[in-house]
Amino acid sequence: MNLLSRLLTTANLTPTEQRIAAFIHQSPDRAAALTIQQLAQATFASHSAVVRLAQKLGYTGFVPLRKALETENLQRLLAQRPVDANFPFRTGDTAMTIAQNLADLTTATVRRTLTQLDAAALNQAVDRIQAAQRLFLFAVGDSQIRARSFQNELTKLNKFAVLAGAYQDESWAVAGLTAHDLAIFISYGGAIHSQLATLRVLADCGVPTLLITGNADSAGRAVATQTIVAAQPEYDLMKVGTFASQAAFEYLLDVLFAVLYARDYQHNLARIKTRVNRQQP
Repeated sequence: MNLLSRLLTTANLTPTEQRIAAFIHQSPDRAAALTIQQLAQATFASHSAVVRLAQKLGYTGFVPLRKALETENLQRLLAQRPVDANFPFRTGDTAMTIAQNLADLTTATVRRTLTQLDAAALNQAVDRIQAAQRLFLFAVGDSQIRARSFQNELTKLNKFAVLAGAYQDESWAVAGLTAHDLAIFISYGGAIHSQLATLRVLADCGVPTLLITGNADSAGRAVATQTIVAAQPEYDLMKVGTFASQAAFEYLLDVLFAVLYARDYQHNLARIKTRVNRQQP
């Protein structure tokens, strides 16, 4: 039986000890951060009452009790629980409950994305990125933030991607693409009308395209050169935010960057040394 359970089931507690036990049980995170004096003041008890409670619970004193509480708090934080991807927190949730829910959701999202990856498809996507003379990123909204992050990562490999549409000039970017370039589309729903139209135009022009989406039924799959799907239990509209979809995209783009980096690892490490030397006075 864990400590929090024993706080409510230990027999022969005095009313004062029961009050201290109830406080610790209701606020374990707060209690673990208090000194014996602060806990005594918060529960209108004496130091000796806190020590007696600790001893009845099987500890030599308050410090071992607090350490055991800290351990249980950490175990509780690390234990994954199912979290609704659309409404990962509710009214009345504490700050730590929300923090734990989002941590669990992010972890579950990354693991779910990992199970959907195919080694051959992943390497094929990296082949296309590596071979492209120019890279163009198509994304809107939150997905554009992930695209900008990927754009920044690629600079570390001396590859410079263009964020198409960043300055409302997407049509010019489309007009200039060739068969030697690669257009990467990042769209969770995969159903943005303008992107679908662009995919069709590029397909007609023989421009390679990579679609990264969370929708296995996206109409874009029929025209994209390659599609990588990272589906999550996230609705299009009925949700608090895009926590799951964006965590999936960030992880997937990080994986593409890391695989690309690893292919010429020593050379890329040497570029770090060059960067450091050039910044030295």
